[in-house]
Amino acid sequence: MKRVIAIADRAASVSLKLLVALNVLFFLSFLAVLLFAAGRAHAEIPGCSGADMLSALQKGNPATYDRIEAEAAATLNGKGLLWKLEKPGEQPSYLFGTMHMTDPRVTTLPAYAQNAFDAAGTLIIETTDVLDKQKMMAAMLKEPDLMMFTDSTTLSSLLSPDDAAAMNAALDARGIPPATVAKMKPWMLSAMMALPACELARQSSGAPVLDVKLAESAKAAGKPVEGLETAESQLRAMASLPLAFHMKGLVDTLKLGDKVNDINETMIVLYQRGDTGMFWPLFRAAMPDEQNDPTGYAAFEETMITSRNKVMVDHAGPILAKGNAFMAVGALHLPGPEGLVEDFRKAGYTVTAVN
Repeated sequence: MKRVIAIADRAASVSLKLLVALNVLFFLSFLAVLLFAAGRAHAEIPGCSGADMLSALQKGNPATYDRIEAEAAATLNGKGLLWKLEKPGEQPSYLFGTMHMTDPRVTTLPAYAQNAFDAAGTLIIETTDVLDKQKMMAAMLKEPDLMMFTDSTTLSSLLSPDDAAAMNAALDARGIPPATVAKMKPWMLSAMMALPACELARQSSGAPVLDVKLAESAKAAGKPVEGLETAESQLRAMASLPLAFHMKGLVDTLKLGDKVNDINETMIVLYQRGDTGMFWPLFRAAMPDEQNDPTGYAAFEETMITSRNKVMVDHAGPILAKGNAFMAVGALHLPGPEGLVEDFRKAGYTVTAVN
């Protein structure tokens, strides 16, 4: 019980940032699995484990739970995954929040969202580059310094001896030879370590994350699939954050160990409930005061969410103008005063929650 309730553990702070990043950066999850999964496609898929931390928190620390719930309730547009977009002169479209995972609870759409998807004439996702492996490889090779150290730097050279040993032990436990990732940028390795082993195994065996599943279904139905960003722009967004931030994230993710299963389980439970407004309060509650970094947190949110939201709205405009589109992007882009729901309202749309 203590392991589950320890939501304010020191190791949870930056690790939650990375888990949030995986769910707002579609390309990151795919790329991590691409690098991890070579030669492992037929490996046995381990069972998933993990406990709902909020449920345990509600019982073990009701004051903290109530504070998180109150902040979530006050979050603008913090409840709901499907939103109807209406604008004079255009056929209505829909905005849907996804979670970039293969868990059946995530990839099975609620009936109301499935109906909207089936009726739509066009699908819009974050980036279509993930649907073309050649494009993916081209993006990786075009700017290798976004993912790899191209000088004499190695991951181990940036870590203390103890942290380097912990990294190697964690890699060995995942069946990843440390030498194969020695030149990898820390955020790439963190992405692999922040996903549960069962999720990595499912993806490496070919199971599609929700966004890809929707794209495959749309293509099979003869519907066009449009993208809002490129793989390169998503890579640059993550790589633009300070190296110190990423190194701390890697170390903290390694320290998190099996707790990553609990955090992922909690995020899935919140996603099923449509409680998008609770993700950020949970994240902030997990940061002990002595480690709280308002500047780093603000830079993260601005880079990974707010700035990209503006780009998404701008790029979606001409596609939505044609009408009857289904726009599916990471659910953490939806809530808040700078979220997509509010950004579309600012762009002249009437936006209404659908459930």
